[in-house]
Amino acid sequence: MSTRSMSGHSLKWLAVLAVVAAGCGGGQSSVESFELKGVDESVGSSADAITACVTAGSNLQTTTGLNLRSGAGTSYGILLTMPGGAIAKEAGGGCPTSGWYKVTYSGVTGWASGSYLTLVTTSTSTRDTAIAKAKSGMGFSYWWGHGGWNPGSAVGSCSGNCPSCTHSGSYGADCSGFLAKVWVVPSTNSNTAVDSHPYSTISFNSDTSQWTTISRDALLKADALVYNENGAGHTFLYESGDGWGSMWAYECKGCAAGCVYNLRTATTTYHAIRHF
Repeated sequence: MSTRSMSGHSLKWLAVLAVVAAGCGGGQSSVESFELKGVDESVGSSADAITACVTAGSNLQTTTGLNLRSGAGTSYGILLTMPGGAIAKEAGGGCPTSGWYKVTYSGVTGWASGSYLTLVTTSTSTRDTAIAKAKSGMGFSYWWGHGGWNPGSAVGSCSGNCPSCTHSGSYGADCSGFLAKVWVVPSTNSNTAVDSHPYSTISFNSDTSQWTTISRDALLKADALVYNENGAGHTFLYESGDGWGSMWAYECKGCAAGCVYNLRTATTTYHAIRHF
């Protein structure tokens, strides 16, 4: 299969409108319709291609550009083209139909050939640990420039507009202090009860040896989204959902909201980052 791919938007029947005008008066128009083509599906499969049933809801990764079709076969229309390395969520109960898997990608559900899909084998234990740590911080207060919480202890409170806000209590975190604790960056930042704030959003906004930018289409649980521009920034931990739409997230959201688990969206100023 060719590594060429279209953008992650639905491929539709498009029309090219040619208007032929005579002088300044009105003219005739002729419309020609054609179907845009997806990537080539004629080459051999990957050595890691899947053929058997997988756990329902599994993350399946494309080995190259791959068409998402309306049915299980190349005779069906192309809904969109997934780029190589994209993560699609298995949505058909786990088992293929004639070698095709029903998956959801970028909010669109369709069928993709298992010849160009591999099962994401990244250990979930580390990600599950990060999610559990994030859950333990929910309900604590937003504390500008800090990061620490101790489940069962007083959650603290925040008032005013940060950074000129007032905090009371011994525990709380801001957005970047929270993410650093959940990700355990640096490696010494493992105890949630110890207040620590090693990074700000400007740190998370640039790639390092500890985290790198990924496509928002490829988000896995315990990845994060971040932005920082014009002196403002925010970051939050992704759990599930559409990376370009509604997502369940853990975040220390702000002084009034505190640290919350919520369904939210993110503007295009955010980009996705991965630590695990």
